[in-house]
Amino acid sequence: MTHASTTLVGRDAELRQIASSLGVRPAADGTRRDGGTVLLSGDAGVGKTRLLLELRDLAVAEGWHVVAGHCLDFGDSALPYLPFSEVLGRLALDLPDVVGAVAAVHPSLARLQPGRRVLSASSGDDTQSLDRSDLFGAVHAMLEAAAERRPLLLVIEDAHWADRSTRDMLGFLFSREFEGPVAIVASYRSDDLHRRHPLRRQVAEWSRLRGVDRMALAPLPDDAVRALVAELVPGGLSEAELGDIVARAEGNAFFVEELTSAASLPGSWVPADLADVLLVRLDRLDDNARQVVRAASASGRKVAHEMLEAASGLAPVALDEGLRRAVEMNVLVADGDHYSFRHALLGEAVYDDLLPGERVRLHRQYAVALSEGRARGTAAELARHARLANDLDTALSASVRAGDEASTVGGPDEAAYHYQQALELLADPERCAGADVDLSKLVVATADALTASGDPERAVAVIQEQLDRLPAEASDVWRARMLTAQANALYVTDSAEDPADLSSRALQLAPEGESPLRARALATHARILASWGRFDEAQTFAMDALALAERLDLNELASDAITTLGGLKKAGPKEGLRAALGDAVVRAERVGAIHAELRGRFFLGRSYEDWGEFDDAIRWFSTAIDRAEAAGIPWAPYAFESRWQQALVHFYRGEWDDVLRLIQVSDPPPPPIPRALMLPLRLHIEQARGADVEREVRALRPFWPREGSIAIHAAELEITAASRRGDPAAALGVYADAVAVLSGIWHPWFSARIRLAAAAIAAVSASMPRMSTAERSDHRAAVDRLCADGHHVLDRYTDPSGHWGPEGRAWMKRLDAETLRARWRAGGDGAPPLDVLVDTWREAVVLFEDFGHVHELAAVRVGLAGILRATGDVAGAREVGDLARATAHALGARPLLDELRAIGGAAQRSAAPDALTAREREILALVADGRSNGEVAKQLFISTKTVSVHVSNILGKLGASGRTEAAAIARRRGLLD
Repeated sequence: MTHASTTLVGRDAELRQIASSLGVRPAADGTRRDGGTVLLSGDAGVGKTRLLLELRDLAVAEGWHVVAGHCLDFGDSALPYLPFSEVLGRLALDLPDVVGAVAAVHPSLARLQPGRRVLSASSGDDTQSLDRSDLFGAVHAMLEAAAERRPLLLVIEDAHWADRSTRDMLGFLFSREFEGPVAIVASYRSDDLHRRHPLRRQVAEWSRLRGVDRMALAPLPDDAVRALVAELVPGGLSEAELGDIVARAEGNAFFVEELTSAASLPGSWVPADLADVLLVRLDRLDDNARQVVRAASASGRKVAHEMLEAASGLAPVALDEGLRRAVEMNVLVADGDHYSFRHALLGEAVYDDLLPGERVRLHRQYAVALSEGRARGTAAELARHARLANDLDTALSASVRAGDEASTVGGPDEAAYHYQQALELLADPERCAGADVDLSKLVVATADALTASGDPERAVAVIQEQLDRLPAEASDVWRARMLTAQANALYVTDSAEDPADLSSRALQLAPEGESPLRARALATHARILASWGRFDEAQTFAMDALALAERLDLNELASDAITTLGGLKKAGPKEGLRAALGDAVVRAERVGAIHAELRGRFFLGRSYEDWGEFDDAIRWFSTAIDRAEAAGIPWAPYAFESRWQQALVHFYRGEWDDVLRLIQVSDPPPPPIPRALMLPLRLHIEQARGADVEREVRALRPFWPREGSIAIHAAELEITAASRRGDPAAALGVYADAVAVLSGIWHPWFSARIRLAAAAIAAVSASMPRMSTAERSDHRAAVDRLCADGHHVLDRYTDPSGHWGPEGRAWMKRLDAETLRARWRAGGDGAPPLDVLVDTWREAVVLFEDFGHVHELAAVRVGLAGILRATGDVAGAREVGDLARATAHALGARPLLDELRAIGGAAQRSAAPDALTAREREILALVADGRSNGEVAKQLFISTKTVSVHVSNILGKLGASGRTEAAAIARRRGLLD
């Protein structure tokens, strides 16, 4: 069933434009026209009628009388003035006295009445010809008289089907002014106006008339298409389905609706109803033009003239005549020496309409033309045509060449596609035996392309499939090469399988001596050992890999080993680590080792992030993103991770617009895992602002075992959702589910377990006041168990640097604070002393200030304010609450504001101007002097994160949108000494 939207999507600007042009609404400068004329054009299905319906509703709401007439496709049997008969009929019903009065003065008007235009046995005066000038004047007078009652909007739709009399009537009305408020809009299909269409000339003439505006309705932009699909399918489509609709519909609303209705069906064919509409265009073509169009459809979206000449089977003169006709009828569009279908879906419909034998014959002609050099084309084109022509040997060699070409120009997605096509052809044992292709190298090329395109899981699966197919007598070199690539792909995924075991097996099979394969196996094994914390072993293998790579002049492998060795400096001072990684990045960039370079930039960013030096972390992550995008591999390992980590840092700092900018990527569309990993960041923001995100976040459950970070963030979101609906059992269940999954793919004592435990305890604590005594006892035992889990994580924590960063310290203290609050709310013998409770929460505030997580700092302050209020320290609660309130307002965090209102006490003005603390005044003065957060931090001997928090508080208190405005406000109010 076809979906249809009842909401106007993506046309707000066009609606404002046409409404102001016609005088229905005032223009942007406040002026309003007294009527007007608009010629509205656009391709079939682009949304002209939908826009006119919205215009009608708007005009009616503004007090206008709206009448419409429609032209119909009767061909040579068109009824003269048909739309004006429809208009007269409507006015006769709405304003019978007006029509009657005008008809009395202009008798010719009666000839347009609908009832007088049907077949009848009577004749007489009705058969006599009319004086056109009388009729034109009568219609003009009728519209003028109707406008005396209230403004009149006349809509004539589908003027491309208008007969000559109707076109002449429109021309008369356009050129004669009205005394009253009369507006006219005539719509037509621009794609139907071929070069000999009679309306084409008249539109050009009308456009020169005073008061006539032209408005071309362009295709919907991609974001509007996505919004339309969301309107049509509230449950949503997969990104692959959505991307397919966006690409194929080309902004045409009708195409979007038809494709959406077929999205649940297999294949990418054109729906039958839509195909019928599209193929009608071919009925107007002669035989030569049809043959040209059919041949062009087999080529794909675009075809060169020489290619058509070689494949169409037409003589040059006949080809030119057919092309001219197809272009004149707006089926094909000429662009230099190429032709393309005006609508890509029209090309698809024509191709689907070809007979099976006809398709094979056309593809064979294209393949032969490309192979013989009679037409220029790419290896990818040859591979496609040869495969569809069943010339599979040619398709195999062309697919490999196409994959190689795509890899060299930074197209990993395309390379992976072509390589996989080649592997599919090699599944035939006879073809594999006779092919001049090294299967192991092709498999590795496929895996590398898949990994670079952001799909390492697929890379692992492809290699495993090929390993399983290898005969027993296959060489150890092939196995070593494929196992090395499989280990390389596996180590950037979250899997229960040990990549170090694979890389070790590959190393055992690799040839001894001066072998490039052995150098790669050594470098891969060292990198994997380093990622698993086996640093001493990693150092040995990395040194061996470096020595061998340098002897063999393998610069990229040498850079890979040097980056691994640089990362091993983590066991020493951070300055040594950063210096080593910086040198590795410089070398990798010099020799073109892009993957080693991205790894080094990412590790540098993480080093700064781990120490809470967010400005430098963002700098390094940004350079990694830029370098990856320039190389055409934005989803490669460490490229996407840099994007995600940078977005996370922005989230910590409360820079949520920057988060959304980084994660809203559609070109190229993200692979499934990166897309699923970015979604929780958006949901964190929406949930923090009060949205219910539980349905979306639960849809991420299938991704938990595939990527641990998804499990962590999604679980935290689910726990918060459970807390808000007062379901502590559900919160504890989510915690248990996350621990079970992450224990399987990592180990039970992962660091983020502390954060999840703190969130789960907070959810339990929030429900304590509503529990019975027995329930409190049970849940208190759960709280104690989760707290013990967190401390066990800390006890088992190992890092070569010995560093437990600001994030870890903040969440550890938060865990203790939430535990004490839960025990306090549970009451009984286990309740903590109030001074211990308050002090712990104050320490949590200090540590979250040092961490720099703006939203969580506000949340901790809200918790502290509630405790202070409950213990009778109203002034202290108000002071802390005001700081939290300022941040919550700046972030739009409604749930925190709701908590503050529940605690009680509105924001209070202190005796000091604008309630700035002494520290805030000190920082404000430096900010007003133009100092950066880092410069302020150095001068005051505090952390950059603490400065950032203070600046956020200052902006909130002063109601300023930025640092410059805050400085101006402070000077105006005399807050600066």
